[in-house]
Amino acid sequence: MRRIDFVVEPSFDGFTVEKYLKEEKHLSRRLITSVKYSSGILINGKVARTVDTIRCKDTVSVIMEDEKRLEENIALNIPVVDDDVVVFDKPFGVPVHPSINHYNDTLGNYFSAVYKGVSFRPVNRLDKDTSGLCAVAKNPFSAFVLQKNTDKTYFAIVKGEIRESGKIELPIARESDTIIKRKVDESGQYAVTEYAPVMTKNGLTLLEIKLLTGRTHQIRVHFSHIGYPLVGDGLYGGDMSLMSRQALHCGRLSFVHPLSNERVTVECPLPEDMWALLR
Repeated sequence: MRRIDFVVEPSFDGFTVEKYLKEEKHLSRRLITSVKYSSGILINGKVARTVDTIRCKDTVSVIMEDEKRLEENIALNIPVVDDDVVVFDKPFGVPVHPSINHYNDTLGNYFSAVYKGVSFRPVNRLDKDTSGLCAVAKNPFSAFVLQKNTDKTYFAIVKGEIRESGKIELPIARESDTIIKRKVDESGQYAVTEYAPVMTKNGLTLLEIKLLTGRTHQIRVHFSHIGYPLVGDGLYGGDMSLMSRQALHCGRLSFVHPLSNERVTVECPLPEDMWALLR
């Protein structure tokens, strides 16, 4: 962690924190945003906002936390790799793409560190707290082919007992006033989820799920809507007392290899935190 203190000169009396840090101290917009969201901007020792006004002789402090990095030697299982495609077994908690608060600790960063000079082209995108298989194409041709023929099988644990296989065919739209949350709504995009129970235990059901469409949060939204939210999915009403992330895992990928035209099927078992729910 690094803390830098600036004493405000008379000529900057009345500036906002953001204007002072950007124009006088030449901090980038990205850095200012980062420290703002981590409560890393202080005025005279108290947490401040970027819109707050500073006065002469105020002390403006910027606290920069060390950025997390996904090191090249992390224990990241790679079940398939060749000149055209690599399949990762992504742990939960690791985002696929960089974003605010996740600049260096993503699957994209790891890929770029290992495969230097190769563009990161994920075929299937998993939420940060969804674990499992994620395929990445290593060239544009592979990306085009794999986007067309990759089949994904997910495994989820929901609250409640589901005894029969079924299909959920309900449109999904974005919730108003948010860029994250989705809902079932007639104005939304067509969405179909097929599922089959694998086992029930402790009032929970382990489901095998196939998506016939690929809408944002589709599995989470569909099962919440029919009254069986995913365990740990606080965004959609799931019980977080049992698990702190949604119990969702991409356990099987199947695709036709871009060059050999052979069918490749990759599987990885449920992670330990999901198995623990069923013991």
